[in-house]
Amino acid sequence: MRGRQIRRFALHYGEMVAAMLVGMMALWPLWMLATRSASDDSWLRSATVETLVMASTMALPMAAWMRLRGHRWTPTLEMAAVMYAGFVVVLPLYWAGAIDAGGLMLVGHVAMFVLMLAAMAWRWEEYAGCHSPEEQPAPMMAP
Repeated sequence: MRGRQIRRFALHYGEMVAAMLVGMMALWPLWMLATRSASDDSWLRSATVETLVMASTMALPMAAWMRLRGHRWTPTLEMAAVMYAGFVVVLPLYWAGAIDAGGLMLVGHVAMFVLMLAAMAWRWEEYAGCHSPEEQPAPMMAP
């Protein structure tokens, strides 16, 4: 049973990462298209805004996938929150000049994946077990 749980857990993580990557590839170009007339020094092109938009392009499809897979709202919103948390923690370092925009994106993305894994481990049963109705075991009948 433990091996099956680990496989389910890993599958869930992989599915969420895939949804994030698809979302980033689909939504980031839309952001760039929508802001193409903004100058390079516009607030729309600031590393702060673009970092949060990047997190959004990944969090929205990941949350949609989680809901489609039958996750409740609480773990879905927790997962979306941890996806932003890494960037929010690193932003003050960027604002203070301790890291550049590339470092902000790199550290924020690494933190995102680590924090997602931590959030999943926190709710092991949510991610290692079944949650869609067709996967649920039949209820035991009372004698």
